[in-house]
This record gives sequence, C-alpha cells and structure tokens, in this order.
Amino acid sequence: MTDLSPTPSPAIAKLGDIAAAAGLRRIHLIAWRDLDDVEAGGSEVHAATVARLWAEAGIDVLMRTSWAQGHPNFDRRDGYHVVRKGGRYAVFPRTALAEIRQTYGPRDGLVEIWNGMPFFSPVWATGPRIVLMHHVHADMWRMVLPPKLAAAGDFVERRVAPVIYRRSRMVTLSPSSRKEMLELGFADERIDVVPPGVDPRFSPGGTLTEQPSILVVGRLVPVKQLDRLIRATVEARQQAPHLTLTIVGTGPLRHELEELVAQLDAGDTVTFAGHVDDDELLHLYRSSWMVASASAREGWGMTLTEAAACGTPSVATRIAGHVDAVDDGVSGLLAADECELAAHLATLATDRARRDRLGAGALVHARRFTWDTTATRILTALADEALRRRGRWRTRPRPG
Repeated sequence: MTDLSPTPSPAIAKLGDIAAAAGLRRIHLIAWRDLDDVEAGGSEVHAATVARLWAEAGIDVLMRTSWAQGHPNFDRRDGYHVVRKGGRYAVFPRTALAEIRQTYGPRDGLVEIWNGMPFFSPVWATGPRIVLMHHVHADMWRMVLPPKLAAAGDFVERRVAPVIYRRSRMVTLSPSSRKEMLELGFADERIDVVPPGVDPRFSPGGTLTEQPSILVVGRLVPVKQLDRLIRATVEARQQAPHLTLTIVGTGPLRHELEELVAQLDAGDTVTFAGHVDDDELLHLYRSSWMVASASAREGWGMTLTEAAACGTPSVATRIAGHVDAVDDGVSGLLAADECELAAHLATLATDRARRDRLGAGALVHARRFTWDTTATRILTALADEALRRRGRWRTRPRPG
C-alpha cells in the first residue's frame, strides 16, 4: 500500500532525528501559565510554539500549567497534551509532586519554564532537564507584587536560585539577558542563548494609514509602562500634530490608562483596541508607521520582531531584550528615557526617508529568526543533557 501521509519538512525531520538519537520520546514542559490563560503573553506563545513543533516531529509532549479560566483541566492542542491544574501559587508544589509521582506518566526529558518564580526542578527532578529563563525580573517584582512579596521574590531570584540552579543547563532569549544572569552568579558555560522565532504569517503588505500612527501590543500591566508611552506620544504631537497611538491588549490598568488619556486631553490621540484576532493584528502591524514599546523589562520583545517582519520599524526603551530584538539605527530606534522616546516617535512620524530605511532594515533583521531554529536549538540543549547523562552512567563503576 502506498504511504499517503505527508512528508515532514526538513526542519521537522531534523527535530525527530535529534530526539531519537538522544532517546527523547516523551518530554514534559512545566510552565506557570497556559496559552489559553487570559494573562498569556510572549512566554506562553513561545512555549506553545515549541511544543507544537516538537509534537509535529513525533515527540510525545505534555505541557503542565496552572488552571486557565474557562478551559478544561485536560486538553489536547496542536498535537500535544495540556494539563491545567492549580492556582497561581499552588501550581508550583502541585506540579513538582505530580512529576515526582509520575502522575502523567514517565518522561525522558523535562523543560522548566521559569517565568518569575521557579519550580526548583534541581531539588526534585531526575533525568535530563533544561531550564528556559526568559529574563531576570529585577525591578519587575515591586511593579507587580506587594512590598513583602516583592522583596521575597527578589531575594529568591538574586540569592537563592543561582545557587540551586548552578549546575542546570539554562536557556535564555538574548545576549543581554544572559549578561544579567551572569551578574547574578549563573554559570557562564551552562547558559545558551536561543532567540524566539517569527511566524511566517508576519510579512509585508497592505497600505499605511494616511496619518502617522504608532502601534503597541501587550498586556496593560505596570511593567509595560504604557503611561510613559502615552505621554511620549502626546509630546511627539508637538512636531507631528496628527500622530496617533493604538494600544492592543487587555489588562488591569485599562481604567487607569483611560483616566490618564482624559487628563492629557488625548482622546483623539489614543485608541484602546483591546483584544484583536490574528488577522486584525497582522493588518495593524502592516498599516502602522511604527511599533513601540516603553517596557521596563523584557526577555525579548516579540512584538517588535513580528512588526519588523512586516517591514515596520520600532521605537523602544533601551533595556535588556530590546537591544537584541531591535538593531538600533538599522531596524528601529532605542531610547534611554521618556524624552528620547518622544523624540524618536516624532522622528519616524516626520522623516519618511529615515522611516523607509529602518523599515527595510527591519525586514532584514527579522529574517534571522525562525521558530524552526528556536525549537531545534532548545531540543538540542535537552538532547545534549540526555547524552551527557548517558556518558556519565556508562563510566560509572559496575557493582562488584
């Protein structure tokens, strides 16, 4: 009988070969939040995309996260299993206990996704294991937690975790995040830098808005510093009177930001678009004159490279992650403070030649990043750990 099943792409076939060579048939990913969580962001998109590609390569993948509102505890998405159990804090001990008991079956490899609070997998996990740490949280703690909890989180990140994870294979998204991890005391030789990819659907096309426009995409939370971006846009309008800002995303600061817009009399300047679907997001990336981020802390800034793949330049704060997602002066402009942020917004709104050059540079920059490469390099790190452990076992003296 003729085999009519589709032939896997070379990238997917390579993933299958890497997994088979290392004996990685079943891989568990443990993360704080699921892609279907109302607060899901770049970290969750990253994990879900990697899991999908691994599943396409024939790997049995299970993702374990906290409960997601309105979604079942057990699910299957894009070829891999999803288990959503436990609240925001209970997910950590419950996940560790489930993995120790092998509640969801044995595994050949474990990927801990460290997003804020770690799962402390070095304490309880056995077998091949890597840790994906998007970025150091640093001052994010005081932005999102009460003072005592923020101090505890900062202490764990700075003092406790580097000691516990000193022998763990770490993966982070950018060289700048790696530098911050080294400053905390993580082992140099145990950190891999693997940037996130850009989905092929993000590509040039469409027509720009008639008037200069800024797009920002992200959760309406303190770390994004959207208040600074709103004020910078209002200031930039002194040079570009018709400049507008569209904010895509939802979050707890919506009402507070709307009040700020009213105080600045900027109702005709700022639009809150809320949640948009994939097609509308692509349209906004393509039609906006620039994409912006005033965030105080990012692992990468995936919206900036998504927009770059559409030929849209960026204006962003000069922080770890942004300095890698944006090629300063080539694919966009980085700002040290709110004043410079406003100046850069005005520049791209009024200088067409420079905006066109940055847009062309953004396309070139974005082509460097593919999800196939991201999934392959992360799997390679896990496979290396699996093969290293085999080597250690082979050299262990036999009893007697």
